[in-house]
Amino acid sequence: MLALERRNLILEKLQEEKRVVVSELSQLYNVSEETIRRDLDKLDRDGLATKSYGGAVIKENTNIDLPFNVRKKRNVSGKQKIAELVSDLIQDGEHIILDASTTAVFIAKAIKEKENLTVVTNSIEIIIELSDVSDWNIISSGGSLKEGYLALVGQRAIEGLGAFNVEKAIMSCKGIDAVKGITDGNEQFSEAKRVLLKSGKKSILAVDSSKFDKIAFSKVCDLRDVDIIVTDQRPSEKWMNLFEENNVKCIYPEEPS
Repeated sequence: MLALERRNLILEKLQEEKRVVVSELSQLYNVSEETIRRDLDKLDRDGLATKSYGGAVIKENTNIDLPFNVRKKRNVSGKQKIAELVSDLIQDGEHIILDASTTAVFIAKAIKEKENLTVVTNSIEIIIELSDVSDWNIISSGGSLKEGYLALVGQRAIEGLGAFNVEKAIMSCKGIDAVKGITDGNEQFSEAKRVLLKSGKKSILAVDSSKFDKIAFSKVCDLRDVDIIVTDQRPSEKWMNLFEENNVKCIYPEEPS
């Protein structure tokens, strides 16, 4: 097993359990405790974890960009619920844009039974996910591959995302705050999302409940700039009132009666 692969597995474990122990990791991955300590040193230096006595704890920070494969495994059930709700908003024959978020990958999986869609995206993973769907038009934004991500960024990506007019523009984010609005952890991603939103007749923010009341590094837009927010559970009354004030429709799973 490569060191990078092992560190990503340790990160996944940290996401699930919030804390890891050197001796347990050593046995789990069949390497020495010293090797595990070096892995934890690296994660600590990268700001992804905080070393503690005998192990490490997860570092909760909205400005840290975790590897794509780690983020993809966070709150899977919530993202699946969101994807199903977003799928209901998309009609056969429509043109849509999906951003390069992990939530958008779940949405791509959920809409594969639709017919004759045109999908524009800067996500390599979405392009791969939809590569076996018949009678669809899959359009890459173009751009440069962002190191550590399956996303296309840069000026060519911006131009590609802004070159089309679609019925639905769909994105996610790392934070949504009553004052700071909708934010992401990286300016390149935020810029892409801003352009993406302007390309859609309807703009949809697909965001799980863990992102509410969080602020990430780079502002994408104000709350009023999106038309619909789709989330995995009913937001608080404070948020429902904010949505109403900003003319934003909020969609969430209905509780069983």
